[in-house]
Amino acid sequence: MAVRWSLPISITSGAGGRVNLCHETTHQRRDLRLVANAGRGKREPTPDFSDDEFTSNRASDRQKALEAAMADINNSFGKGSVTRLGSAGGAIVETFSSGCLTLDFALGGGLPKGRIVEIYGPESSGKTTLALHAIAAIQKTGGNAMLVDAEHAFDPDYSRALGVDVDNLIVCQPDNGEMALETADRMCRSGAVDLICIDSVSALTPRAEIEGEIGMQQIGLQARLMSQALRKMSANASRAGCTLIFINQIRHKVGVMFGNPEITSGGLALKFFASLRLEIRSAGKIKSPKGEDDVGIRARVRVQKSKVSRPYRQAEFDIIFGEGICTRGCILDCAETVGVILKKGSWYSFGDTRLGQGREKVVLFLRENPELCDNIERLVRSRSSQELQAKKDALNGSAWTPAGESESDAEDDTLDMRDDTEVLVDF
Repeated sequence: MAVRWSLPISITSGAGGRVNLCHETTHQRRDLRLVANAGRGKREPTPDFSDDEFTSNRASDRQKALEAAMADINNSFGKGSVTRLGSAGGAIVETFSSGCLTLDFALGGGLPKGRIVEIYGPESSGKTTLALHAIAAIQKTGGNAMLVDAEHAFDPDYSRALGVDVDNLIVCQPDNGEMALETADRMCRSGAVDLICIDSVSALTPRAEIEGEIGMQQIGLQARLMSQALRKMSANASRAGCTLIFINQIRHKVGVMFGNPEITSGGLALKFFASLRLEIRSAGKIKSPKGEDDVGIRARVRVQKSKVSRPYRQAEFDIIFGEGICTRGCILDCAETVGVILKKGSWYSFGDTRLGQGREKVVLFLRENPELCDNIERLVRSRSSQELQAKKDALNGSAWTPAGESESDAEDDTLDMRDDTEVLVDF
């Protein structure tokens, strides 16, 4: 294998045709003498240092150049502009609960902090309900939340039933899309808000469209508005650690004969800037015990995109009309998944305690015994946190070795480039 090096050195001719070198490193002077003396038939004496020292000197020069470049950039653009990831606190993204335990399991811990999240789906599928549960969860941890109600459809009573602290919730009902996004961006840059929910993207009407007449062609206004806003808000959210939740609606493309005709509104920018895209749909209706009335829906959430966890996972949970997500049903499903609750046939048991026969009866039993339900939830979250910690330890562990291959085998297969390498130097 031939490796060509282009060295940043200057060469001048001295007396007697001698080559004068203006460089500092020993190994580069040796390489140039090899080439300069080759035409005169002279034999270069054996260097007084080994190949290991040669490689070590070159690595040291590269490391010094790297540190100098990083220092220069930090002096120009501010401290911390470029840094090593290990000194910045690691690569694990912090999360908080979405308010739905089964969804937290599918997301590998919950919603990411400082990222953009899109929740989309058809009408009456639970989009706003899921976002309100996330607001309630962040408020329970002492955080501040804001709701940008672009649809002007906020229901305080329903939000209070879901656990939202309505008195401390920051609400904005904007007049146009520019006002909504600018308000959200300013609150995000303040660094005092942990979660901002925009409900919804489809209701972010550009000012030009509002001032115009109904029926006028306003092509691409909303898409340009979203693209411009997201370019600013994504960086601001990351710096402030503020999560942005965009609720979006779906539309149908005209003339599609094959494939999925559905598309989300607001252009394509949100798809790219979002670190997490959740598609929520109704998987069926929940009947009353007598089977006469519909009392809720069975919601199914699919992780269509995730930059922070494994994508394409699914989570199912019950949404009861007027009450929101059935948290006890989520606890039961997750406890069965991690082995805290055992199921034999149709009977559920927790340790020596038999909880009941059938899922509906067990959920009712947990509702009537809140202390037992809280104990089960603590055990489930404890096991989940242990799994998450194991992932962190694996990420911070030793170098990766292919499956089925030991470290000694990997070392034996290492290619030693010094044996058959011809060094060429460009003048």
